[in-house]
Amino acid sequence: MKTKRICVLLIHNRYRQPGGEDVVFEAEKLLLERYGHKVIIFTEDNAKLSKVNPLKIAVNAVWSREAQKKILKLIEEKKLNVVHFHNTFLRISPAAYYVVKKKGIPVVQTLHNYRVICPGSLLMRNGHVCENCLKKKVPWPGVIHGCWRNSKAGTALVVVMLVVHRLLRTWTEQVDVYITPTEFVRRKFIEGGLPAEKIVVKPNFVYPDPGIGEHKENFALFVGRLSAEKGVRTLLSAWRLLKDIPLKIVGNGPLMTEVKERVERERFAVEVLGWRTREEVLALMRNASFLLFPSEWYETFGMTIIEAFACGLPVIASKLGAMAEIIEDGRTGLLFEPGNPEDLAAKVEWLLSHPQELARMSKEARAEYEAKYTAERNYEMLMAIYHRALGRQEG
Repeated sequence: MKTKRICVLLIHNRYRQPGGEDVVFEAEKLLLERYGHKVIIFTEDNAKLSKVNPLKIAVNAVWSREAQKKILKLIEEKKLNVVHFHNTFLRISPAAYYVVKKKGIPVVQTLHNYRVICPGSLLMRNGHVCENCLKKKVPWPGVIHGCWRNSKAGTALVVVMLVVHRLLRTWTEQVDVYITPTEFVRRKFIEGGLPAEKIVVKPNFVYPDPGIGEHKENFALFVGRLSAEKGVRTLLSAWRLLKDIPLKIVGNGPLMTEVKERVERERFAVEVLGWRTREEVLALMRNASFLLFPSEWYETFGMTIIEAFACGLPVIASKLGAMAEIIEDGRTGLLFEPGNPEDLAAKVEWLLSHPQELARMSKEARAEYEAKYTAERNYEMLMAIYHRALGRQEG
């Protein structure tokens, strides 16, 4: 796709621990540079907040003048065409949109989580999907339940930020185009009050292409945060019925100790590998038989799924949210009832007992990646979004 070279400012507020949004941010930077565009980076990091006064953190989460000044300086120094935000919480704040818009530059915002419509950002509480705050102008249930980091005070801070910017109409007037990775997520944000005409779907992508694997080793693979919402307990309960089937678990998180103790106690054929580099994960994907993705919350996308597709690895996942949209049941993988270990175990056994189907799904998974999740396809979509934002700004 031939297009005029532009200058893009990518803005991202990193969390304390690296996440999927960091992977997408870095991949988008590389993609734009690959096609000859000039990319300016502005990032903040929440890991640096440990020595900051709590009152200052609270004020900056709502309206950070410090971030505004830094971004304004970049705008005045560079000839920007588009400013693309990935995250603004906690140190950048939505106040940054105002500086950009005042200078006549279009604002694009990728929605990596549900923060704008849910104080806890996951649409989940106590291990179950929760939409109690979805349509409320003041999402007070989140404060009562302490949905952000199990803290009522912390959640109140998030709610203040949300309410202030709803009253200012920040979400509806200061952003030209929102990007969601799936249609499911787009519908949820529309339910939560964002304008439908401003939300477009652009999936994430895998870059560079890791290449299809030979899948010679006979093991199942789980890659993800070891936490309740990722379905780790459901996975282990399923393995009580699948003890002799090798499983490798990659990741870290609050349930790490519980996972290790349970694996040792119940003598599963499970290897807990802990954290691994992306290169190591992709190598495992090229050798595994299939990927397990038993998440129990409304995943906004699931980068691990399309990384598996790129390696020709079918996925067994929960029939929930974006997972049910990305995976075609019976073609690129299998779907099971969320939170149901018996159904998960049955799907694993069926797939292993049908090697020809497994081989066919492997080919289809790779075909799905080539059709939808390559860098080239994503670049075309990203450029269309930027031009749409530029047209909206000019209009």
